[in-house]
This record gives sequence, C-alpha cells and structure tokens, in this order.
Amino acid sequence: MIKNFGEWHSQKSNLQENKNRPFFHEREMWFSSIGLNLGFEQDGKGEEFLRPIIVVKKFNNEVCWVVPTTKKDKKGKYYFQFEYREGESTSAILSQLRLIDSKRLSYKIGMVPENDFEEIKKRLSSFLK
Repeated sequence: MIKNFGEWHSQKSNLQENKNRPFFHEREMWFSSIGLNLGFEQDGKGEEFLRPIIVVKKFNNEVCWVVPTTKKDKKGKYYFQFEYREGESTSAILSQLRLIDSKRLSYKIGMVPENDFEEIKKRLSSFLK
C-alpha cells in the first residue's frame, strides 16, 4: 500500500499552526489525528488522519500518553478488549502506547469504564517490569 506522506505532513503543519489545545482528562476516548505512520504502526484515516485513542496519562495541558484502539477483535497480552458503548467491543492496542501533543485531539467520543481503565494501566505497567 502506497502512503501519501505529503498529504499528512500538510495536515500536521496545519495542526501545529492553527489548532488550539482542547481540555481533556485521563480515561477519555477521543478521535485523534495520529497521521500516517510506518510499517505496523497504527494509522489515522480520512482527511484528518483520525483514529480513536484512550488518554492514559495526562502530564499537563499540552501532552499525554495515549493508546490507539480498534474495532477489530484482537486477543493476546498486547490487547485489551472492553466496551465503552453498550454492545460495541473495542480493543486497546497496548503495545502502541505513545506520547502526543494535545493539538492532535479532535473530539471526545466517550469514557473508558473505570474498572477497565484500571486494568489497562495495570497491563501497561507490567510491560515495564
């Protein structure tokens, strides 16, 4: 698959110059402009290169750790399945934890249930041991 990195770089420049940072909290799910990435890294889709993410750790109003999600049924120690909307299974892709600038956050789509969020943090922590 050929990727148009020029289009993403144009969008990224626009985010840098024109986007205000939204107010956000840990445990929230957002659509985020994560862009076009290399290899097996998760890509955003559409004109804004959006992908749903979970805010795992807010360091300040400018940056946070996020985990991308997918609607695909993923299993294994690097995934965690949960429902943030009744009847809709979502998989957090734990292996792709990353730091982003909050300018990448586009719009909030929900909240991860508190018990599931605690499990996500516990599993992420276990990777660092």
